[in-house]
Amino acid sequence: MAKLHLGGMTLTELARRNDIPAGSCTRVKGQTHYKAQQAIADFIGEKPEDLWPDRYPKGKPRILDTAKFPPVSSQKSGRKPDSDDGK
Repeated sequence: MAKLHLGGMTLTELARRNDIPAGSCTRVKGQTHYKAQQAIADFIGEKPEDLWPDRYPKGKPRILDTAKFPPVSSQKSGRKPDSDDGK
């Protein structure tokens, strides 16, 4: 907030300039609104991940172990879609 005010900007004006509802910018401290967070971070010159690290988890992509979790066979049968087996 201090960096915004030092830059001569308010949350309401920032929301207006970025076509975001004003309430989204003012509630960004307690609620996640990614577009508002991005607008604030762009104005300050930071990344949203640095300002709100708990909202942007640093997870690694998960690769499944094929020994533990082998590939699943297709659930589709060999039948043609319009065939009638008399069942």
